[in-house]
Amino acid sequence: SMSLLLLWDGWNKHNGRPSLFTPAALKAPEAQPKTAPASGSLPNASARRVVTAPSSRSAACATFSGRRLRRSTPFSIGTRGPTWCRTGVHWRGCCSTIARRGPHEAPPSIPRNGCQPATSGVTTFVRLDTPLQPLATVPAFALWQLGFRPFFLLASSFAAVSALAWALQYAGALGHAYLQGPMWHAHEMLFGFALAVVVGFLLTAGRNWSNQPTPTGMPLAAMALLWVAGRVLVLTPFGWAAAIVNAAFPLTAAIALAIPLLAARNRRNYFFVGLLLAMSAATLSVHLAELGVLRMPAWIGIRLALDIVLFIMAVMAGRVIPMFTGNGVPGASPKRHPALEKAALGSVLLLLAADALQAHGTLLAALTAFCAAVHFSRWLLWQPWKTTRVPLVWVLHAAYLWIPVHLALRCLAELDLAAPSAATHALTAGAVGGLVIGMMTRTAKGHTGRPLRADRADVTSYLLILAGAVVRVFGPLVMPTLTVPSVVASAALWSAGFGLFAVRYWPVLTRARLDGKPG
Repeated sequence: SMSLLLLWDGWNKHNGRPSLFTPAALKAPEAQPKTAPASGSLPNASARRVVTAPSSRSAACATFSGRRLRRSTPFSIGTRGPTWCRTGVHWRGCCSTIARRGPHEAPPSIPRNGCQPATSGVTTFVRLDTPLQPLATVPAFALWQLGFRPFFLLASSFAAVSALAWALQYAGALGHAYLQGPMWHAHEMLFGFALAVVVGFLLTAGRNWSNQPTPTGMPLAAMALLWVAGRVLVLTPFGWAAAIVNAAFPLTAAIALAIPLLAARNRRNYFFVGLLLAMSAATLSVHLAELGVLRMPAWIGIRLALDIVLFIMAVMAGRVIPMFTGNGVPGASPKRHPALEKAALGSVLLLLAADALQAHGTLLAALTAFCAAVHFSRWLLWQPWKTTRVPLVWVLHAAYLWIPVHLALRCLAELDLAAPSAATHALTAGAVGGLVIGMMTRTAKGHTGRPLRADRADVTSYLLILAGAVVRVFGPLVMPTLTVPSVVASAALWSAGFGLFAVRYWPVLTRARLDGKPG
């Protein structure tokens, strides 16, 4: 870094600019005025570094020696301002030109050939303005550093195992759990898999929204343990314990999210706290109905939870997909129409209210048809056809397309033209599965200091999960006699996709960021 400064000085002299080395700076050390060290500066001789400056303008080379400097450590020569120091590197080299750079920008690389070292030079002393401090230590095992880490890993592993377990149970190879048959499958996919991803994402995004800390370390580990306990208890005869623990997890997540949002007065995202509380009430209603406390079908709680998850996806997709498309796809200019955005979110809330009132028939068919048209129009404005060469973006578009497909199939189901399970799995296997795998890979890369670029393993996961959704939705529709093989095949594809993510991202999610930052 010092040699580059000296090269810069030679270049300035060559172009008639003032020298970096003022007469005051070139005086002997004993002739310079003594000043008290600034707060935090080094009080001893270790704050000095020797620089050999070349006297030749055509061959500007220098040597900087001394102990290692910390990244972005500012220093001054004479009366000049701060510049940039390379971390832990002793520079010896030369180059012919150098551009002016900011206080925290890296110097240009030094070519291996070019000018020769100067034979004479001047010596001066450099005073460091900041102390030489060690970089902050980041634990090597970083699973509990931020919310996305444990919950993305748990959710992907659970999806790989539970989907396959349900396929075996559906085929008659396994016995039933506390929640019988399809109810266990629906409960675990919603309040186990999907809710874990939602909580992990909100705890990570909540820190960015509020600039306040969210649970890490032991509190985060306790939340993960609470989630695991809920998955275990539904497999036991202890129904009340399962009900309490499963309702407590989203409630705890709502409190953990509310604290930073309220501290920052981030009113724009308060509604996420309400949605987590609604998920807690929905799972509690399912368990109380199964235990005979509530005289209502347990499927109402499942239906309402599906609508809540649909609303969360509609909100987040509307925020991130156009932004990712505009920033990451050359030539794309996605649009957002304010009236259409309000109609898209408002129609989902109307659907939630209709399901809460147990509406059926023509009225619900008309509402779902309107929702499907609005969300399909919204999707077209985002220009999905321009994203085919950017997997991190096209997977989100492909996943969002399943939302209007789900709503259209719900309309057909209300008219007795399609099976209701096809509409349900278009939402869960298609939209939830696709958006989850797309956001998990992007978040895991971005928040661990890795390039936002999908590799072959990522693309394979995308294709497996989306293919599983196609098989599960359209296989029974095209040929009802192949329902069981379609369920088994789609579960195998889904499990393979999320299993590949879990194996591939285990070291990513459990190790520290590549850039050394916390999180």
